[in-house]
Amino acid sequence: MWEEVARIVEEKGGQILMNWSAAKLHHNGTRVNAVDAVNTATGETRRFEADYVLSTMPVKDLANALDPAPPANVQEVAAGLVYRDFITVGLLANKLKLTEASEAGRVRIKDNWIYIQEPDVVVGRLQIFNNWSPHLVADPEKTWIGLEYFCNEGDHLWASTDESLIALAKEEMQRIGILDPTEVLDATVIRMEKTYPAYFGTYPRFEEIRQYTGTLENLYLIGRNGMHRYNNQDHSMLTAMLVVDNIESGQTQKQNIWQVNTEQDYHEEKNAN
Repeated sequence: MWEEVARIVEEKGGQILMNWSAAKLHHNGTRVNAVDAVNTATGETRRFEADYVLSTMPVKDLANALDPAPPANVQEVAAGLVYRDFITVGLLANKLKLTEASEAGRVRIKDNWIYIQEPDVVVGRLQIFNNWSPHLVADPEKTWIGLEYFCNEGDHLWASTDESLIALAKEEMQRIGILDPTEVLDATVIRMEKTYPAYFGTYPRFEEIRQYTGTLENLYLIGRNGMHRYNNQDHSMLTAMLVVDNIESGQTQKQNIWQVNTEQDYHEEKNAN
């Protein structure tokens, strides 16, 4: 999906720069004037003049990047924000042991996600990528699953080698009856830091960060890490869309962005149609 979005952006004259990381956001107290960035592949540095800045970077990193630095209380809150990190071990297999009944006989289970409750394994959740989209698997006869391990950057699980994590994943899938390790054809490991912004640490004081960043009129915090809010993908994209609407309409207040995902209704309900 994002490759298609990138194609459309470039087709309409936009420019997408890969491998650049924001290092400093220079501001005058009311507006961000420029962003210093570092190319993570080459080490090159570059300054980008800014009309508007939409930040998806972790709030902790944003506070450290602002120049001049935020007030001491804002730095304190940002430094105390807590995150949960994440490892996915992907296994490509001929088949799963886990099946369900259908008119055609036993078929691959149709769930997208399966939450693992067994106390004797470390894995927390299992994804079956075939069931998200057939385009995620080159051979539809094979099954592509992702084992999700919740951890903290630097802990024992995070520091484990890819080989040991793959071995753990195979063993745990065998233990709870989902997969025979001999059916595994290939495997990969992906580590993602700061996947889940947590609502403890200094989070009860997050309003101090929100109030301060709100004084920088052209800086918009969006997305899960950008807002330190456990939004799903739809909500995260909606925050960006609302920012664009605000800019186009000349609206300077940001309240509608922060109202996304504050309602109590659950949105991921099955559509019978």
